[in-house]
Amino acid sequence: MEHIEESSEKIVVKVSQLTKIFGLKVKSAQLLLEQGVSKAEIRKKTGCTVAVDDVSFEVHAGETFVLMGLSGCGKSTLLRCINRLVKPTTGVIEINDMDIVSMNEKELIDARRHLMGMVFQNFGLLPHRTVRDNVSFGLEIQGISEDERGAKADEALALVGLKGQGASYPSQLSGGMKQRVGLARALASSPEILLMDEAFSALDPLIRRDMQDELIDLQDRLGKTIIFVTHDLDEALKLGNRIALMKEGAVVQVGTAEEILTHPATEYVKRFVEDVNMSRVLTAKDVMKRPEPLINISSGPYHALVEMREYGISKIFVVGKNRHIEGIVKIDDVLLAIKENRDLHGILVKDTPQVLIDTPISKIIPIIAELTYPLAVTNEDGRMMGIILKANVLAALGRVDTEVL
Repeated sequence: MEHIEESSEKIVVKVSQLTKIFGLKVKSAQLLLEQGVSKAEIRKKTGCTVAVDDVSFEVHAGETFVLMGLSGCGKSTLLRCINRLVKPTTGVIEINDMDIVSMNEKELIDARRHLMGMVFQNFGLLPHRTVRDNVSFGLEIQGISEDERGAKADEALALVGLKGQGASYPSQLSGGMKQRVGLARALASSPEILLMDEAFSALDPLIRRDMQDELIDLQDRLGKTIIFVTHDLDEALKLGNRIALMKEGAVVQVGTAEEILTHPATEYVKRFVEDVNMSRVLTAKDVMKRPEPLINISSGPYHALVEMREYGISKIFVVGKNRHIEGIVKIDDVLLAIKENRDLHGILVKDTPQVLIDTPISKIIPIIAELTYPLAVTNEDGRMMGIILKANVLAALGRVDTEVL
């Protein structure tokens, strides 16, 4: 997924110094935690469990923010703190600048109904209600009329690919369809934020991948702010604009997939991601370099020769209006064109391979393997954005700096 620039995005969720301790002697455990005592020792002395430890992060409008870590790391507890299903011990949670932690019961119910939608791992469907009635259940609680909530439920079912299934019962659905119903229920009230707790982990691998693709497609259409919990690194890398990797209740690194894979903050993060297939994660944008030099189609072969000598290259891309690629010229042809007083049109090699900026490296490798010149990278408008050399791809797969090659 295309990464969101942090500085330009509205902050929807802000978590500051959040801690959650379970047990009877919370104050004693909290004091020991502040003194730097280990969580194991705190549990031994007080019987309390430190589930979330001094966590801070921000989630931007329209991004999918993934909380990832091994079982027991505190990610689900952290998610439940955000909608106050679990009350934090200390810290602040702000949603659209509203402090969730300090809300009274009425304010909290209103926020849950209108601001946040929750999708659970075990579907949470009511077996005696139809699919439509399950989806509209939250709207029913809000007192919305039967006709209106039915229409909203049908609209939500259509969004998740279940149009016409409203009269069915959960027992008649597959696991993937049940999870779609759960997602439709969360979407029915048009929440700004979706909270998804291991939403796909109970599904078979093939269905799980389909649901991941569906969520990406849905996010492209709706632009919701999503906080997604998973223990699966591949799922996190596929879905997340940014990822918060957790260990023992604490966040050890927050970043894009590329940042975490190529610049792990700790030895733990490095070990966590060391077996990831980089070709499935990185895209053309991550490995391309500036497309220079370029020459315009209106230039002559002598200009091409000057640029080739300046940069020490034997081939150069030729572009036209709006930096659209016309083709490439080779030095031998350029020398012949100068000798015969011809222009670039007569020596242009057209139909050179091009890839879009978000093309995965896994699809780039077989293309570039056959080329004797750089691979051109364009945006959706066809404008040339960069070039990829074989060395750039090899360096990225080996997670080394291309500047040393």
